[in-house]
Amino acid sequence: MKLSHYDFDFNPDLIAKYPEINRDDARMLVVHRDTGEIEHKLFKDIIDYFEEGDTFVLNDTKVFPARLYGNKEKTGAEIEVFLLRELNRELKLWDVLVDPARKIRIGNKLYFGEDDILGAEVIDNTTSRGRTLRFLYDGPHEEFKELLYRLGETPLPSWVRKEVEPEDAENYQTIFAANEGAVVAPTAGMHFSKHLLKRMEIFGIEKAFVTLHAGLGNFRTVDVEDLSKHKVDSEQFFVTPENAEAINKAKRENHKIVAIGTTVMRTLETVVSTHGMVTAQEGWTNKFIFAPYDFTVADAMVSNLHTPGSTQLMMVAAFGGYNTIMNAYKIAVEEGYRFGTYGDAMLIL
Repeated sequence: MKLSHYDFDFNPDLIAKYPEINRDDARMLVVHRDTGEIEHKLFKDIIDYFEEGDTFVLNDTKVFPARLYGNKEKTGAEIEVFLLRELNRELKLWDVLVDPARKIRIGNKLYFGEDDILGAEVIDNTTSRGRTLRFLYDGPHEEFKELLYRLGETPLPSWVRKEVEPEDAENYQTIFAANEGAVVAPTAGMHFSKHLLKRMEIFGIEKAFVTLHAGLGNFRTVDVEDLSKHKVDSEQFFVTPENAEAINKAKRENHKIVAIGTTVMRTLETVVSTHGMVTAQEGWTNKFIFAPYDFTVADAMVSNLHTPGSTQLMMVAAFGGYNTIMNAYKIAVEEGYRFGTYGDAMLIL
């Protein structure tokens, strides 16, 4: 498969700028892999396709307010800092991206908030855009994190909407988010409401959780025609013994495993053993899934509708079958489905 195989006629106006008022009222395109049949449903209808004992695997990562606006010392030049991950709690070291990068050098001091309430010093250049910052704060770590997050903004992708609104802090998060560390939300999981989770519980559909802290690499453009030459960024994941056993129990009892989103699918395919069972572990994964690929854990998956040439579309097409999925995407465009972070869902059976 080549990059050009994942292009399709697309109008950027189809990208949703806001989510549905009720999360589970989003539309859901249902794709049957065995027949190619397409159905048009609402996300709240998802439980109609599953039985008692089937297990939904969800990503419980939590997005933190990763975007900071500040000024450079002396010149006062405006800068944007995007927090990627905490490197050292005690020394308050963070891996960040800065913009404009060309003006920020080792030794520069940056200041954030009213009256420059929080300062930072650039101590390392890691890439052309990346930097290591040491935040200058003498108080307890809890106070520092509280201040840092108070100054930060929800990292809603700029291609969704330029202006971040207060509601995005809640909207750009799943309702089961628990483990902080992501700068990109696991968007397929954002369609679940409390009411839908309760209906699943009553119906006997089980839940299991994995954690994968999704990073900005999810939005990195693929710029090579030969997909085997594309490299994805590593992302940290965690699978606990309890959740691994919940997934394996469902498999042993021949129940369906449903991967909710590409981050879950990547995690499951990273931790699966040669015997087809999930192992409890934690680490980093840079697994890039595209056709042809043999999936070994999930029987079905949910994903949002993705833009042309994206790695997420490549994974979905590998799971659903290239021709089937590209046909489904053509129909989604014709039917006016909403694409992207706040858009509609696709269920692949």
